[in-house]
Amino acid sequence: MDPIVSIQGLNKTYAGGFQALRGVDLDIRRGEIFALLGPNGAGKTTLISIVCGLVNPSAGQVRVDGHDILADYRAARTLIGLVPQELSTDAFESVWATLRFSRGLFGKAPDDALLERVLRDLSLWDKRHNKISTLSGGMKRRVLIAKALVHEPKVLFLDEPTAGVDVELRHDMWQMVRRLREQGTTIILTTHYIEEAEEMADRVGVITRGELVLVEDKHTLMRKLGKKQLTLTLQAPLAAIPETLAGLPLELAGDGHQLVYTFDAQADDTGIAPLLRRLNEHGIDFKDLHSSESSLEDIFVSLVHDAEARP
Repeated sequence: MDPIVSIQGLNKTYAGGFQALRGVDLDIRRGEIFALLGPNGAGKTTLISIVCGLVNPSAGQVRVDGHDILADYRAARTLIGLVPQELSTDAFESVWATLRFSRGLFGKAPDDALLERVLRDLSLWDKRHNKISTLSGGMKRRVLIAKALVHEPKVLFLDEPTAGVDVELRHDMWQMVRRLREQGTTIILTTHYIEEAEEMADRVGVITRGELVLVEDKHTLMRKLGKKQLTLTLQAPLAAIPETLAGLPLELAGDGHQLVYTFDAQADDTGIAPLLRRLNEHGIDFKDLHSSESSLEDIFVSLVHDAEARP
């Protein structure tokens, strides 16, 4: 299937010489939820801003559903909805008026039934006649989402959509994003809350210092780069791991009170049973054990650290 967003060789260097993007290549699949992760200043917002037509690229090409964002910008922008990081709305307009105006900007005929559906989905229907200036921060964030949806985009960019909002709104938005995906909308999400990507994304991209260092299916990524660990709480602390066990992936933790064994959960033999036998042979007794697994956040931190350590 052709990608709905295709990015090739994208570079952006600002007037002061700062290079925000370096040769980014990325295809977004039609109908997927794609999470773009990266630390502050990594280039996430610059990338989104270029695709949405807010920032001009220095080099490279971007197509949205086959339309070049520069040569055919009207068609490309009509296909895109954007929920920006910053809360910027028409403070003295009513919610209803600003949504009707936003839809009209894209040349769409009035459709009050659609507006009502969007407002109800976002729990804004009771606020439709309120001036936006009177709404709470969370409600203003919902209005931004509604504005991005009223022209029925095929691609929706959510740039840190839950930054500074309460847990209830965050979960409401997760549900809304899933419904949109079910309806065929492609979602590109940037977030600092990595549990959002772990919860919702089909694929994950990691960007740092303007370079896309990895794009992978979420489950494949966690299977390939995730680690499983068995932590044994010892009856008596160890000063060091015995030399005969030095070749095993073991580490001491908790001031010698814990022994941590890292293993591959996908392997035919995890090595746990032989490990426990060898510990018994050395008279190393334990009173508790538990296993743990890398989260997407652990993998992300490791990837960014490795990328930034390169010259």
